[in-house]
Amino acid sequence: MIYANVYSGTRVNNSLFAVEDDVHRFNPTYTPRLLREAFLAQGIELNTPDLNVGRDISFDLYLEGRIFDENAIPKFLLALENPYINSLNVDVDYCKKFIKVFAWDVRLHAEKNVVHILIPHPLIAQPFSNFSERNIFSCLINANKAFKQVLPSDLYIERIQTIRWYEKYAPAMFQLYGQGWDKSAPAFSWFGKLKRIIPRIKTKFFKMKPYPSFVGEVADKADVLRFSKYSYCYENCRDLNNYITEKIFDSLVCGCVPVYWGAGNVDELIPSDCFIDRRKFKDTAAVHAYLVAITEAQYTQYQANIINFLKSDAAKKFSAASVVATIVENVIANV
Repeated sequence: MIYANVYSGTRVNNSLFAVEDDVHRFNPTYTPRLLREAFLAQGIELNTPDLNVGRDISFDLYLEGRIFDENAIPKFLLALENPYINSLNVDVDYCKKFIKVFAWDVRLHAEKNVVHILIPHPLIAQPFSNFSERNIFSCLINANKAFKQVLPSDLYIERIQTIRWYEKYAPAMFQLYGQGWDKSAPAFSWFGKLKRIIPRIKTKFFKMKPYPSFVGEVADKADVLRFSKYSYCYENCRDLNNYITEKIFDSLVCGCVPVYWGAGNVDELIPSDCFIDRRKFKDTAAVHAYLVAITEAQYTQYQANIINFLKSDAAKKFSAASVVATIVENVIANV
């Protein structure tokens, strides 16, 4: 057997291959598990480094940028995280240290060692509930997070504004799910932390909900999306070409029509008749008015468009199976 290391944050004991992931919600281990299986089929056992102690290592695979270990072991990088969260993922000098870098970020694609991929998704579609079977008009499923730095492209802020609009103007037509919404938004400056004190006191001692639309956490997004007509799918930030994460696909595979805001070139990768482009609207009020006016026949057409896309070669570019095959093929050819 040939052995290789996979580095993913502080993961040990192959925890990133667990079916039930204790670190992140919504089971992001699907792609790592597929990756390990694909390497095993080629006679290569991929493990976290603690399980490979004392073994000869064929290569290291970094899942996201991390401190580069200067040794003779060939190294590969899978760079999927937002560069505002992991700046190494778009650092050209850092990326040049690897034999191959697998990245979606177009700013890296001119580098000779970079292999162009898109952010993978399982793309396992379920039978679609029809318009009348969807009793949730609209929803948003995200964790309550924020950037530490101020960004003009910040969409965490836009999520909050959307939530607040619905809570004020159409509370019966919106449901909020995810982690952290039982608390105020995260704060990093002393002023921001000071502003949180009173809301935190109200929440802790008077049981006031910071976000009245918050229903609760959810183990499986599909439990909500299968019964929602529309889902607000905002990336963490906007205008990063090719930065299309699981958010829109989680909605599409459930036949829920996404209201999307994020990648600047989204309509080059996903047909515009499969989603509602938030950029075309002045504000949430305008989006909501558009959604309310959509007829059952129009909604059914959206779902038909989504099915056609999910069956197409264009969708396969986002498929975890396709991305994994590209990674394995390139790694084997270079070790």
